Amino acid sequence: MRFSERVLDLFGDDAVWSDDHEGMSGHLLRVTSAAGVFYVKHGPAAEAEYERLRWLKHWMAVPDIVAFDEDVLVLADVGWPSLERRAPADIGSVMGGVLRELHAVPIEECPFDERLPVRLARAEERLRAGLVDADDFDDDHADLSAEQVYERLLAERPAREDLVVAHGDYTPGNVLVSRTGQPVLIDVGGLGVADRHLDLAVVLRELSEDFGESAVGDFLAAYGPEEVDRRRLDYYRLLDEMF
Repeated sequence: MRFSERVLDLFGDDAVWSDDHEGMSGHLLRVTSAAGVFYVKHGPAAEAEYERLRWLKHWMAVPDIVAFDEDVLVLADVGWPSLERRAPADIGSVMGGVLRELHAVPIEECPFDERLPVRLARAEERLRAGLVDADDFDDDHADLSAEQVYERLLAERPAREDLVVAHGDYTPGNVLVSRTGQPVLIDVGGLGVADRHLDLAVVLRELSEDFGESAVGDFLAAYGPEEVDRRRLDYYRLLDEMF
């Protein structure tokens, strides 16, 4: 990937580039230089993240955009660890409170559509392009092919959607928290209006597997009184396999 002179000039000649990172919203590079630490994303998905970051900053804390040039997005390093790395004892409560705040954003204010027709169409595109990695499926889906997962998604599609502004990949690794408790959302390339279970399915799986059922209980208590539909949790966890 070749970057424009405008982007390269941000870092200087002493910049050290690392490609040991991969984000949902485009290939991710870490750049360290005398000018600071930056994250660089590129590709079509980085464009989607740029648009969403500009909008979301009016509602939630997000990384600062340093530059956007064609399909290259440069973000400032927030300087805080993710909840995945920090893993505080109250991680479930923190994750629940942050998601409650995001899901409270009025959907009529959000210009990004991530409802099921959009997600399913994107899943089909990824299937046809051979981009779905069946070897990475969860254990209870390990006996399914990518084609079988997609067929089940069509056959078991919920009749309605409980719409919120969803993150799209809500995991402990995508929430940074300062020492004072200020959260910052990252990797928001899939953010948009969608069923709340799109986020709930992913975060409840991550908390259960990595932090235990007590973290799940703390999350649900902090998230609020909304009833969780177990069938839709299963559906959206299956949908996540396509991405």
